[in-house]
Amino acid sequence: MEFAGILAYLVSLAIMAGIYAVFCLGLNIQWGYTGLFNIGIAGFFCIGAYTSAMITSPMPTGTYAHYVHQLFGLNLPFVFGLIGAASICGIVAFFIGFATLRLGDDYLAIATLGIAETFRLIFNNEQWLANGPRGLMGLPQPLAGLVDPKNYNYIYLVIVIVILILIYLLIEQAIRSPWGRVLRSIREDEISAAMSGKNVLRFKIQALVFGAMIMGVGGALYAHYTKAISPDVFTPLYGTFIIWVMLMAGGSGNNKGAILGAFLIWGMWIGTKFMTDLLPYTLKARAPYIRFLLIGILLEFILIYRPQGILGEEKKVSKLIE
Repeated sequence: MEFAGILAYLVSLAIMAGIYAVFCLGLNIQWGYTGLFNIGIAGFFCIGAYTSAMITSPMPTGTYAHYVHQLFGLNLPFVFGLIGAASICGIVAFFIGFATLRLGDDYLAIATLGIAETFRLIFNNEQWLANGPRGLMGLPQPLAGLVDPKNYNYIYLVIVIVILILIYLLIEQAIRSPWGRVLRSIREDEISAAMSGKNVLRFKIQALVFGAMIMGVGGALYAHYTKAISPDVFTPLYGTFIIWVMLMAGGSGNNKGAILGAFLIWGMWIGTKFMTDLLPYTLKARAPYIRFLLIGILLEFILIYRPQGILGEEKKVSKLIE
């Protein structure tokens, strides 16, 4: 019984780490390969989660409709939720990029940060859109009827891992193509890339949109795992900062490093909770702050001894298989 509980806990940890790995892969396209400073990941996280939730859940009816206000509920299968989340995030990223990438990377950082908080506040304050601060609950889960509810996480872990592998392979093919080499040249010296006849703005927008679409898929996976979302979930700490830490720790510019960083940092994040549980009663009130301190110390060790990340950037990316 104890072993079953530990196994269930590890499966839950792996699911969340896999979802964060999807976000890291999206950020790696933007920052690791193109040099786009996106600090509004939480916004795409939020949009992806809410879009998929409203596409896959039915419209509230009867007495329930008095308590849950929702703009639309299409009651479509899970795959349509993923497609919708990716599409809406891509459209939002296109408009952000078109408006800011002509001006410089600093404007992109400011715009993405502002947009992320704007969307969170819209979902929080506009109750007619997605039930305001109370959020949406009871979201459907794919293949839920195949197993007992207490064993469902095993099914969802397989779904997350399959989607993660598919996204990884798609990015690997793209980044090792001529398109991917242009992104790297823009990151290193966009003036030289422009002098070579490349439309720098177009490639930057493509990278921003591609990364945002992947982040939208991550948001959808999160929504259907937790079965409940609300605006207070999509804060900068859990929606942006921790994803940047994962990518930097694993190795920016390396897709394997992005995945490794997600699993490592999420494991550290959960592990430090157990460490603070061992504190004496008089220090329990300060446990969250001590937890941040412990995580910071662990990250310092990584960054001091491996400043390029655990795996570091790949120097040779012309071919998928050497």
